[in-house]
Amino acid sequence: MKAVAYNIKDYEKESLAIANGKVHDLTLISNPLNFSTIHYAYGKEVVIVSEDDRLGRDLLEKLQCAGIQKIVTRSITTDHIDLHRAHDLGIQIANTPHVDRTPKSIAEQTIRNLNLWGSGKCVGQACCCVRECHVADAKPIKK
Repeated sequence: MKAVAYNIKDYEKESLAIANGKVHDLTLISNPLNFSTIHYAYGKEVVIVSEDDRLGRDLLEKLQCAGIQKIVTRSITTDHIDLHRAHDLGIQIANTPHVDRTPKSIAEQTIRNLNLWGSGKCVGQACCCVRECHVADAKPIKK
C-alpha cells in the first residue's frame, strides 16, 4: 500500500522502516497533518497519524478528495478523529490497540494494519469504524 506517516519523531523512523521491511511504499514526514501539509497525502491510499493530529470534518473531506481510503492512528485513542464523518466519507480507521507502547510495538501494529488491509482483510481488534464490518475478520493477536 502507498502510505504517508505524519508527525514522525526521530525515534520512530527506524522502527517503522524495520517493521515495514520495504513491503509498503511508506513516506515519513515529521510535520503534523494539517491543511498546509495535506499535499503529501496525494497519490497515497493511507495516512498514518499520531494522536496530536486533529482530523475533523473539513480535513477528512480534504483527505477523501486526495484519495485517502484508510487512516491508521499510532495511538490507542481515536478522540482526535471524527469517526462518524470518516464513516460517512467511506474512510476506514484503525488504531494501535496493544498495551505495549514501545516504538517497536507501535510500528509493528501499524504495519500489521497495512498488511491486513492490503490483503483485503479487516484489521480485527484495531478496527475503529463506527459501522459493522462485513469483511472477514483477522484473528486478534494476544499481547
